Amino acid sequence: MSVLVTGGAGYIGSHVVWRLIEEGHEVVVVDDLSSGRRAAVHPAAFFQKGDAGNSQLVCDVIARHGVDAVIHMAASINVSRSMESPLDCYRNNSAVSRRLIEACVRTGVRDFVFASSASVYGEGRAATIQETATLDPASPYGRSKLITEWMLEDAGRAHGLRHVSLRYFNVAGSARAGADGWSVPGAPHLIARANKVALGQAPALSVFGTDYPTRDGTCVRDYIHIADLGDIHLKTLEYLRSGGDSTALNCGYGRGVSVRDAIGAVERVSGHPLPVKMALRRAGDPAAVVADSSRLRALLGWKPRHDDIEEIVRSDYEREKLERMALPLAGSHAPGRSAGRVATH
Repeated sequence: MSVLVTGGAGYIGSHVVWRLIEEGHEVVVVDDLSSGRRAAVHPAAFFQKGDAGNSQLVCDVIARHGVDAVIHMAASINVSRSMESPLDCYRNNSAVSRRLIEACVRTGVRDFVFASSASVYGEGRAATIQETATLDPASPYGRSKLITEWMLEDAGRAHGLRHVSLRYFNVAGSARAGADGWSVPGAPHLIARANKVALGQAPALSVFGTDYPTRDGTCVRDYIHIADLGDIHLKTLEYLRSGGDSTALNCGYGRGVSVRDAIGAVERVSGHPLPVKMALRRAGDPAAVVADSSRLRALLGWKPRHDDIEEIVRSDYEREKLERMALPLAGSHAPGRSAGRVATH
C-alpha cells in the first residue's frame, strides 16, 4: 500500500517524503508547485502535479497507486497574509481539505494525518499549552486549520476515517544537505529569514514587536527541528495503521525561544552580528506559544534528537550557505516544508 503526501514538494512535505522512503514506504506526492519545488521530491516517489483539492484527480491517484493513508500538508502558511486575504486562506486551506477528505471517504482511505498548527490555540494562557487548552485562533490561518480538524472529527464519526491532527509549533532547520528550505518568496519564518540576512541575501532582519509581555519583549516560540518532525510523522502513521484512535498532538519541545534568543543563535553560528530593524507588531501574532508535548511522547514513544536551538539554526544556515554556493548536493545527507497550494504549514 502507498502513502499519499499532499504538498510533498514543499519544505516540510519534502522532508517527510524522504523519511518515509528511507523507511521503505511507497509514496505518491500531489503538489501544484505553486511554492514547492519538483527537485525537492525524492526520486523514488511518484509525483503528480496537481491541486490537492481536485477530488477526481485525487481519487484517480488513490485508486491507481493503492493508497491507504494520506498525509495532508498542502496549505497556505503565511499568518500575516491570511489577515490581509482571509478568503484566499480559507479557499486554499479549508475548502481544499474538505474536497480531499471527501475523496478519501469515497475511495475508502482509512488513515489520515493532518498538518495542523499551534495557531489553533491563539494566545498561550499557560507556560506550556496542552491539547485540551481552549481553541481560540487569532488569525484566519489558525481558523482554517481548526475548521479542517473539525471536518476530520465529523468524518471520523460518520465514516470511520481515523485521523491525527499534528499541531506544529515552529518548524525550522534542515535534515539533509541539498534539502528544500523555505522557498516561498519572503520566507515567513524567523530562523530562515535571519539566516538569509546572515548570508547577505537580505539587507536586514525585521523584528515585529518589542513590547510583548515576555522576558525580553519579543515573541516566544517553540522551535522544532524538521528531522524530529519527520520522525513524528513516521510514528503517527504507524500508530494509525495499528488501529490507534483519532486524536490531536502537539509537535514541539516545550522550550520557549524568544526572537532575541533566536537572533543570538544565528549570530553565534554565523560569527557576526545581524543588522536588525525594529518594527511594529504584526496582526495575529500571539506573545508566547510553547508546546506541552507529553501526550505525543507518551502515545507514540517519541523522543527528540535535535532539541537545541543552535543545532537547528546551524543546519539551516549550512544548507542555505551551500545552496547559495550552488553546489550539486541533491541526494547527499547531513545532520541536521511547504507545500501544495501556497505552500505546507
